Amino acid sequence: MKKRRLGVHTSIAGGVHLSIERAKELGCNTVQIFSHNPRQWLVRGIPSDSILQFKELQKSYDINPVFIHTSYLINLAASDKGILERSIELLIQEMDIADLLDADYVVLHTGSASQDSEEVGRKRAIEALKRIARKKEWRAKLLLENTAGERGDISSHIKDIAEIIDRTGSPPIGGVVIDTCHAFAAGYDITDEYGLSAFVKEIGTYIGLDNVKLIHLNDSKKGHSSHVDRHEHIGHGGIGREGLRRFINHPAFKNIPLILETPKKSEDDDPRNLKIVRNLL
Repeated sequence: MKKRRLGVHTSIAGGVHLSIERAKELGCNTVQIFSHNPRQWLVRGIPSDSILQFKELQKSYDINPVFIHTSYLINLAASDKGILERSIELLIQEMDIADLLDADYVVLHTGSASQDSEEVGRKRAIEALKRIARKKEWRAKLLLENTAGERGDISSHIKDIAEIIDRTGSPPIGGVVIDTCHAFAAGYDITDEYGLSAFVKEIGTYIGLDNVKLIHLNDSKKGHSSHVDRHEHIGHGGIGREGLRRFINHPAFKNIPLILETPKKSEDDDPRNLKIVRNLL
């Protein structure tokens, strides 16, 4: 039986290569990182020796796929032209770094329309992605993530993401990330068999199940249809342990890598959540 790929988001503090060491210490065989400070526009170069160590450790420990989560500042739906241009530039840098590290995928929240309608915001994001696609080609692929449905979100429903992918027709886009907390908060009741089946059917119809490349496995602190993006420890939120067990073992998702983005208040949090998930698999 193929071993399930399970990991967490690890820190790059002290050097990007140390994120792989941290993943290994936790017993992970996949990983997600930021390639730089996600709350700053400035991207500092990564030392060549750190890049080399990252790649050597990743291969040695068989930690794959490698996912890079983009900066929280990127907003391809921004009405402010300055923010939009900086977002495009930063996403290009993120893709460049992914190729330097031989990362497989770059995870993107497409953005928020703010005061405009979601339709207008999606149109801006689509045009931005088309511009990025014309810049160059990358080995790493871009993954669009579903969002929680907060005000202005342009990708909280499967149809929204499908529209972006279809209208962009963009080579960099390689699939989607499904976040369980975001789906639940956006209004998908994935806690029971009926709701999960409907969710799977919608993905299959509009995006294609083969295009799901990653699951962000998080419980939801604020509950169903809350439209609030607040992650919770596995089994301590509105989805619950059984709901998450059903989700990760569903035939549509059983071979998809899992990355936990659960709260990190202490050193014990990641090991505890990972142990729970291993028992659920």
